[in-house]
Amino acid sequence: MAKKQETVSMIDSLQEFKDLKNIDKETMINVLEESFRNVIAKMFGTDENYDVIINPEKGDFEIWRNRTVVENGHVSDPNLEVSLRDAQQIDADCAIGEEVTDEVHFAKFGRRAILNLRQALASKIMELQKDNLAAKYRELIGSIVVADVYQVWKKEVLLLDDEGNELLLPKSEQIPGDFYRKGEAVRAIVQRVETDNNTRIYLSRTDKVFLQRLFELEVPEINDGLITIRAIARIPGERAKIAVESYDERIDAVGACVGMKGSRIRGIVRELRNENIDVINYTT
Repeated sequence: MAKKQETVSMIDSLQEFKDLKNIDKETMINVLEESFRNVIAKMFGTDENYDVIINPEKGDFEIWRNRTVVENGHVSDPNLEVSLRDAQQIDADCAIGEEVTDEVHFAKFGRRAILNLRQALASKIMELQKDNLAAKYRELIGSIVVADVYQVWKKEVLLLDDEGNELLLPKSEQIPGDFYRKGEAVRAIVQRVETDNNTRIYLSRTDKVFLQRLFELEVPEINDGLITIRAIARIPGERAKIAVESYDERIDAVGACVGMKGSRIRGIVRELRNENIDVINYTT
């Protein structure tokens, strides 16, 4: 009874872990089934004659074993075969050569099997988390994200997003004059995502795209497609030149980007550590 309770409580904790890590129900069911099958295959050499049923609503599971009925005393593999005598205790009407199915309680596999299952699940969930994180941030490449400074090192800054994921801002991608304190919110674009044993997400504040995204945020006409940024030249932290073009003769592209008395460009300059920004009309 204690082992069964331990197994059920393990599934309950996995349900909580699933909710915490935002792994969808279907994926978690597949992970659970695959993990059970891996443990069964290690114990018996194969899992092909087993059916694993996950009940996500109840938070439990069932394992059913299918075996071929053979003559009494002729069982060569107890995992694949069952004697007629034992089979008739499961299904009184069964006959030699037929298949019978009986439920197997995972707790009876022993503590080692439960431990192996936990390890298999932990490994698979970590792999899923890595893949999901990489996919999420690959879609955000070139977009501005906001993250909090967690640790400042000589060659890079470690930041955490609102889900606690680690992001890296290398020294080479920092604007000269950037100075960070723990807990400070930092804006940057996602520049690239690297995956091998771990997922590493790199940010940039020196990329030209960062300047472009800041203008898109501050100037509604750019976001609406009325003004287009045609070219950007930039020495981060010192100066930048941005060429803009309007498709509506009634709109002054330069004036719209600068704003009345510099109201729109002022916030961008402040974000870029007083970088001197020239906005000019695009000419061919």
